[in-house]
Amino acid sequence: MLFYLFKRITSLIATLVVASLVVFTVIEVVPGDPASYMLGMNASEDTVQALKTELGLNQGRIPRYFGWVSGMLRGDFGTSYTYRTPVADMVSERLMVSLPLALSALTLAIVLAFPAGLLAASRRGGAVDSIVMAITQLGVAIPNFWFAMWLVLLFAIKWQWFSAGGFPGWDIGFWGGMKALTLPAIALALPQASILARVLRSSLLDVLNEDYVRTARAKGLTRRQALWRHALRNAMIPVLTIIGLQFSFLLAGAIIIENVFFLPGLGRLIFQSIAQRDLIVVESVIMLLVFAVVLVTFLVDIAYAWVDPRMRRGH
Repeated sequence: MLFYLFKRITSLIATLVVASLVVFTVIEVVPGDPASYMLGMNASEDTVQALKTELGLNQGRIPRYFGWVSGMLRGDFGTSYTYRTPVADMVSERLMVSLPLALSALTLAIVLAFPAGLLAASRRGGAVDSIVMAITQLGVAIPNFWFAMWLVLLFAIKWQWFSAGGFPGWDIGFWGGMKALTLPAIALALPQASILARVLRSSLLDVLNEDYVRTARAKGLTRRQALWRHALRNAMIPVLTIIGLQFSFLLAGAIIIENVFFLPGLGRLIFQSIAQRDLIVVESVIMLLVFAVVLVTFLVDIAYAWVDPRMRRGH
């Protein structure tokens, strides 16, 4: 197990190093000058050069790269060119919206997907299976922003159970903040739950056809008992993969839903920073999201080893 952990940690560090090089290189080759963009087209050359010196843009790329990486290792992501505030403060503020939203949506997706997938697999070929598959197909096909607008029309405008958008902050209390994130979480969870349910059903059906499951059935176990005692745990590897990918997507890819509900999350921060050519914010936030994805992948690998002991031995 220790050797397995060592390999996973080594892979994590190597991935982060390569990702930092790629992110920095891509951002650096983007055409345009942030200093000139901030000061406007009519700014004098002396003023532009003074701002470049202040922002550190006149240094070589290699010193800037190592300065950026060493700063991130210390928790210092630099200062925003546009807002002139520490990027770490901006990220932490937005993360307090995006992280609870992603966790809420993922939790809701799992709560909906597991019963649906288990029910469909245990009733393969029946009416219940057909209904679950039809509903999940509809959930995958419906655009989440369209579903989000319907949620606003029904629950915010017509019935007025929730607010139509915005985030009041956590100062009003945990449940007040979660109430503001309820409709966005539902809108994000619908397609993710549909995908997860279909993957779980497919994985379970594959495992139920294995020899050891048929042997368990021959010894007197019912299909339901064989599913719960033998099939579910062995069907979890592809499901864990999807859950890890979904969390990464929900953390960074909710920009459309954040705009529909006017949520100040990481997605909107990236979009605004790209529009304003605030490169230090773009670099830092993207690298933070890469770290989140790599960390989630690492945790999924550990979960693999827990679910399937053969992976600890490298088999």
